[in-house]
Amino acid sequence: MERVCFLLKVRAEKLDEYRERHQSVWADMQQALSETGWHNYSLFLRPDGLLVGYLETPDFAAALAGMAEREVNARWQTSMAPFFEQLDGRRPDEGMFRLEEIFHLA
Repeated sequence: MERVCFLLKVRAEKLDEYRERHQSVWADMQQALSETGWHNYSLFLRPDGLLVGYLETPDFAAALAGMAEREVNARWQTSMAPFFEQLDGRRPDEGMFRLEEIFHLA
């Protein structure tokens, strides 16, 4: 399993709404994530808007590609794009900054 950690930055004025949206992630979006290999997926949000995502997957490139083919993902990414800084026209799932894993205690 690949362990993947990534960063994004939520706009300060959108923090409350971003939290609210994640209280009711669409069921079909959750199903698509599960079906495409996103396991143990968590998001953590710092008060200044730094968003840290973590997931485990057999193949991250395949998991991203699988989601890119899902219509529900296109709708979700479009609806979430206004929440983020520094996307430069990319969708949030294309603007993730992946961190290098340098230690893991098994």
